This record gives sequence, C-alpha cells and structure tokens, in this order.
Amino acid sequence: MLYFPQMCKMNLTLDFELSKEDNLLKRFEEIHNYIYANDGLSTQQTLEEIIKILFIKIYDENKRSNRFQISAEELNHLKQSNSATTFVKRILNLLEETKKEFKDVFEADEKIRLSNTALGFTINKLQNISLADSSDDAKGLAFQKFLAHQEKDGRGQFFTPEPVIDFCVEIIQPKPNETIIDPACGSGGFLISSLKHLLKNNPKTKAENFVTKNLFGLDINKSIARIAKMKLLLEANRQANIFCTNSLEDLDEVRLIVSDALNNPDKNRDDGFDIVLTNPPFGTLGKITNTKTLSQYDLGYKWTGSGNEFYKTKTLRDGQSAEILFIERCLQLLKEGGRLGIVLPNGHFENPSLDYLRFYLKQKANLLAIVNLPQETFIPYGTGVKTSLLFLEKETANTKTLYPIFFSKIKKPGYQGNKNGTPIYKKDKYGMTIKDKSGTQILDEDFSIVVEEYKAFQKKQTIDSDNSFSINFNELNGRFDYDFYSPENKKMISDLQDKNAKRLCEIADIVKNKSKKLNQSDKSVEYVELSDINTHSFEIINTTNYTVHELPSRASYEVRTGDIITAVAGNSVGTEKHATALVTEEFEGCICTNGFRVLRDFKIDPYYLLYFLKSESFLKQIFMYRTGAAIPNISDSDLSNILINIPSDKVIKQISAKMKKAFELRQESRKQIESIKLELV
Repeated sequence: MLYFPQMCKMNLTLDFELSKEDNLLKRFEEIHNYIYANDGLSTQQTLEEIIKILFIKIYDENKRSNRFQISAEELNHLKQSNSATTFVKRILNLLEETKKEFKDVFEADEKIRLSNTALGFTINKLQNISLADSSDDAKGLAFQKFLAHQEKDGRGQFFTPEPVIDFCVEIIQPKPNETIIDPACGSGGFLISSLKHLLKNNPKTKAENFVTKNLFGLDINKSIARIAKMKLLLEANRQANIFCTNSLEDLDEVRLIVSDALNNPDKNRDDGFDIVLTNPPFGTLGKITNTKTLSQYDLGYKWTGSGNEFYKTKTLRDGQSAEILFIERCLQLLKEGGRLGIVLPNGHFENPSLDYLRFYLKQKANLLAIVNLPQETFIPYGTGVKTSLLFLEKETANTKTLYPIFFSKIKKPGYQGNKNGTPIYKKDKYGMTIKDKSGTQILDEDFSIVVEEYKAFQKKQTIDSDNSFSINFNELNGRFDYDFYSPENKKMISDLQDKNAKRLCEIADIVKNKSKKLNQSDKSVEYVELSDINTHSFEIINTTNYTVHELPSRASYEVRTGDIITAVAGNSVGTEKHATALVTEEFEGCICTNGFRVLRDFKIDPYYLLYFLKSESFLKQIFMYRTGAAIPNISDSDLSNILINIPSDKVIKQISAKMKKAFELRQESRKQIESIKLELV
C-alpha cells in the first residue's frame, strides 16, 4: 500500500494525458512541481521520490519487462476514483524487485511516498522515454541540469560549484588506466566530471567500462548516495560503485567494500587508488569524539612541538574535526605516487594551531599546488566560509625536499556571490557582452587561465602572473596560504628590511594583561567595541555602559589616555576599514574588546605610529598575516613582528605634526558642534 501524506487531502489536479513529447528536462520539472504542489512533500522529499521512480524505470528497461507504464484505462480510472489497483500493484512489485537489484541504496522496508494520482502522473510522464539510451543524447544531461537546479534551491546541502569541480579535475588530469575515489562523494560531482574529462580527452575510452572499474564513491547519506548512483547510471548505463558508508570508520571495511565491488579474490586494495578528489564536510558537523575512530588516525592524537618539528604523542585528542581526519583518510586511500585534490577551509592553510597538520602533510606527501578561492565561491550554496584547494602527491618516504610548489588565486569565479550565483559575463569597453564565434556569452572567470598556468608550471616554465607564482619547498615556513607567499608581499617585506624597519614590539609595548576592573563584578565601566571606532579619523566615537558582570566575555583591556588601539580580529582586519584609534582623555579607563590590542610606552612619536597604522604597508602586512576561515584574526606573535618603517627624524616630525594638527582640528570641530547643540537646548 502506498504511503499517502496527510497534506494531500487537497483537490488534486488530474488533467493529464498519455505523454508523447520528448523533452526530458521539462518532464522532470513538471513531475517535481506536481508532486510538490499536490502531495505536500518538501523539495528534498520530492526529489527523493523522483529518484526512486527513476531507479524503478531503469530496472524495468534493463529487464525489458515493460511494466513501467500506465494505460489509458488505468489513467481514466485514476481520474474518476483516485484508485487504480492493478497499476499500483504492478509498480509496487517493480519496486520490490528494484530494491533487491539496488540493495546498497535501498532500505528493505522502503516505500513510495506518493499518492496514487502523483504516481500515475509521474509514470505517464516517463513511460515513453528510454533512460537506458546513451547519454550522448540530451537525456542524461537533462537530469544533471534538473538535479543541479534542485541542489542549488536546497542551499547546497550536497553541492560543490561545478566550476570548482571541473577545475580540480583539470589540475589532477586523470588518465584512462587510473582509479578514482571520492570518500565524501555527495551527488557525485567529482566522479561525473572525471568521467567527462576522460571521455573528452580519450575518445577510445568506453564510459561503461570506466564507471564499472575505475570510479568509486562513498557517502554516509543514503539519499545522496542514491542520487550519485543515478547520475552515473544515466551517464554510462552501468551500475556505479557508489556505496553508503561512513568513510571515516574502519579503513579495512572501506577497502573490503571496494574489493567486493571488483570481485577481488584477495579482498583488499593495499595498492590504493591513483586519485582522490573530494570536498569533505566541514564546519557544521562538530568534532569526531569516538575513541575507536580517532585511534585509527595519526591526526586523532595530540601533537607537540613547534616550528619545523612536531611529534605525535600517545594521548588521543578529545575530539578532531571531520575534515582533518578526511585528509588523513584520503592519504590512506592513495597508492604511493597517487594524487589528491581536496577542498578545505582557509584556516587549515594558515592557523597557527594547525601547524602540526601542515607539518604532517609535508612529511607524507609532496605539495603540488595550493589555490585560493574567492569568498563568494560557496555563497550561492549556503556558506561564506573562505576555502582553498590543496593538491598533493603521496610520498610516505618524503625523499623530495627541493621542489617547486604552484600557488594561485582565483579572483573571478564567473558568477556573483548572491543566492542565485548569477553568471557574470565578459564585457567590452562599451559595456557590451562579449560572445564567442557561436554567439554564446563568455563567462568572466579565471579558472581556465589558472589551469593553463599550471600546465605551463608542470613543463618547468617560470610562472609569475596576476594569478599565479611558485616557490620552492624549502621556502615554506609552516603556512600554506597564497597571500603569505605572494611576490608582492615578499617584495614589500624585503623593501622594509632594506630600510632597517623596526618590529612593532621594538617601538611599543603590546598590552596583554586583562584589566583588574574585571574582578569587580558590580563595577560600572564604559566598553569599547570594534564598531565604536571611526576608521577614517582614528577616533573612538562611542562607548556602552555596563556593570562588569554584564560585559561580554571578550571584554579584556583597560585603556589609558595616549594609548593606541588597533584591531586584530574581524573581517575588516587588514582592509581600508581596519579599526585603529588614539585614546583621548575622555576615554581614560574604558575597557575594550580583545578584538583590539593596546599599544603604549612608545619609543617613537605616537602620532607617526598612528599614521603608519593606516598606511598601505601596515595594512598589507596585517592582511598577509591574518588567519581564519570564518573570522579572520592576527596572532600576537605576528602582530609583534609587523615591520614599521622608520624614516629620518625630520620626516617623522613633519608627519607627526600634521597628524597631531589634523587630530586636534577634528576634536575641536566635534566640540564646536556639541556646543551648538547645547545652545539650542
């Protein structure tokens, strides 16, 4: 018996006829809209029901049983009575057989959750279409487009932007004889793109053979694994090696699943895979705390050390981020010399707390390329987390210590960072859209440019462009981020050093001790936040009164007249909106957030320092040193090492005099305006 949702007690539209047309994308959309409107299912539930029906359709085609149909008589019966016993029974029998055929993606007790009328509508729309046909026609492609639209509407629960996927595949450049696995495959984007790359560049490769023997996907979510399997079925008309399993659990179990799929009598794949391509879940699932799981990983243990030397301890961590364990699992899945392409939050490339992770990677693999993605990359798919792409080659022995590493920065993804990911097209100097020879608009993107630059890099050509550069392995100091090593920043630091610039800690004390006022819970204090600064005039323009016990936990430092406060956290750090202010007498004794650092006891004129803290040289250094994928910040150590250009005494006096005069004029202007207000009262 079919599950009949409560919400379908509405007036169902039954005005449909036996379908003759052959527009599959349109049919998918009509089916989705009909079910969504009439059966009361969510968008995600509706999509899952469509996937079930498509599996039944493919099973019926492969068995040539011709039971996937609804006759005119059955259709009329549905219209009149919302019942068609023979039709429903036939489809339910097909479902049971399909579940046995695809038992890896169906539960034994799984049901169709559609009303009889919605089921009849769906079967009618699909019965005259052959899904088993080669995807060289538009039928497989229609499903890909339909699915992409539904995934995007679902805010990207299991969707990686197609330009990112295709770019990763172009960098990895899979070959016909290579095996590829995605241990967090989602809806199969990396696997589909790899297959298309192979077919495009190797015309003799047979899609069905490659899907059966070379492509593997794992995902913990059965519904998502089901979608990936369907996508590959439509591409190659072969059952794909997509399995619903937890990739982070027992590695031997993962290998056994793969071995069974290949009918491998040795029941193992100790040789590993040639390629791993993946975008593991990060930032939303919390940490893995299961001790049995953690103990399988080097990175499940605590590490100690600093600089260029770290050591694994015998103490398990209380918890570890899933994506960090995924990195190690990917290395475990690779054979020696195998290649990995993985999407990771920027914090993994730069945060000081993850120095041990980057040390581990340098010991286990050769770094091939690091590509920074713009912040808008994932915004259309539900997250603004800043990410980068890491490409490496497994080499457990770590014999290579002198080799070049490719760095690049994607600046134009080809779409806007809005909900819909609106495409951005190239325009000429008159603002007209540029088109190619076929009349198609050209996306304004630089993924394709970086691919060509990487290929040139592989041919030992020197790379130094607006997007890309390379450095030698021995130049890495523990960080993996693009901005830290960019030639522009390296030149800036070199120029400052040539001018005998001083470190910030050499010309000012950096206050690190919390105010004693914070021990007096009932004391009334004025509190200064980052937003209380006028970034253009170096002024504190607002405070909020709190009793100490009401203060936010970030309240930390007490400021004095003449101090300078400068931001060390927040999205504006290192930008033109970076917050820096001189503390005037009226703000004596205020408490500021730990998003600032307090500078005092200057060895240089404070007005000159105030000027430098707004200079391009200072802001670029801050931006270079800042870390964090969600909320950028700069460590106390890096802040201390910011280089301050020290010109001649004469120049310092000239700049200081102008800064002081300008500051005094602003203060006087504010007083004059306040006096007018008083007179009006």
